[in-house]
Amino acid sequence: MLSRRRFLQASSLVSLSPLLPSILSNTARAAGADADAKVLVVIQLDGGNDGLNTVVPYADDAYGRARDKLRLETAELHKLDDHMALHRAMKAAKELYDEGRLCIVQGVGYPNPDRSHFRSMKIWQTASFDDAAHDAYGWLGKALDWRTQHAGGRRAADAIYVGEDQTPVALWGRRSSATALAQADDLHLTLDPVAGAERAAADDTLAQFVSREVLSAYAAADEFAEQQRTRGRASAKSEYPDTQLGNHLKLVSELLKSGSEGRVFYTSQSGYDTHSVQAYTHYRLLRDFSAATKAFLDDMKAAGLDDRVVLMAFSEFGRRVAENDSQGTDHGTAGPVFLAGAPVAGGLVGSAPDLTQLEDGDLKMQIDFRQVYAALLDDWLEIDSRAVLGQSFEKPRVLSKSLS
Repeated sequence: MLSRRRFLQASSLVSLSPLLPSILSNTARAAGADADAKVLVVIQLDGGNDGLNTVVPYADDAYGRARDKLRLETAELHKLDDHMALHRAMKAAKELYDEGRLCIVQGVGYPNPDRSHFRSMKIWQTASFDDAAHDAYGWLGKALDWRTQHAGGRRAADAIYVGEDQTPVALWGRRSSATALAQADDLHLTLDPVAGAERAAADDTLAQFVSREVLSAYAAADEFAEQQRTRGRASAKSEYPDTQLGNHLKLVSELLKSGSEGRVFYTSQSGYDTHSVQAYTHYRLLRDFSAATKAFLDDMKAAGLDDRVVLMAFSEFGRRVAENDSQGTDHGTAGPVFLAGAPVAGGLVGSAPDLTQLEDGDLKMQIDFRQVYAALLDDWLEIDSRAVLGQSFEKPRVLSKSLS
């Protein structure tokens, strides 16, 4: 019998070779695109970003004392106010901040933190502390399930994962569909669809998992391919960094400008587990993240889509306050979450980190990550956060007043 895990893996195949006739795209297309629908783009910063050297408390003497080798020189930072600044690599992010298109939520974490990459990421992706729930449904999958149930029908490709790995747990849903892509060429179906369908029918195991979820995913891929054939690939108006993250966000931009009906787009940037020789690696990662994010948002603005899109970037945990003996930092707890786009309430949310009141050498959590999720669900995606998160949370003001 086919396991649910195998079913989910099958539904997130990157190759997107056809298992069904292209006529199914007509069903997906029939729902029609909603020109005003709101979109959430999520960037997962894999490895545990060092928040203290990202959003830097440069005016705090305790910062310099804790980081003899890794402290950043004040003169090189991009100051946000009299106490906090962005890493010197984040020039593009500072421009977004000055334009009111960047909101930085400080001290985000969760109670009783776990320094395991695997478990902490599962907690963030499922919004659950129950280990048994970590291989079930993700917070965005459940959110889109709610939307599907209350929207009077399903739309093609509720969620799209842009990446080379298996679709993240965050997107797993019972009713909603998720499509995985690695590059724009994955949208084009290259095999004969009839032969593909015959092979699928001949394989009893494969036929078991060709259910509504998988059919919807492939129909969505066919839809996107048709959009690109008829409209041409949407050209970028911004100069993206030639990096994996830059290419992924460029693809998200192409999909949105081509009329994609996806409501959630998800990608990741790896490399933040900086246990040794952190300085250069962190500089490179933050420069890439900053430049790619600004290029994407500028692209959305040029296309007239900027009022529809909010971007969120998070990491599974921060790093410890004190540097280690290898010129790096070890697993910590709380850190910043970035929200960006025209609809956000730009600025700093939460207090500056208190480096004199630590908890086992770590920053204390100020804001539960589920509070940020609740704000995005209720006030942006218009999805009942209680149905997704299982309870109500006080919401930080991260979106502009016009949306509340």
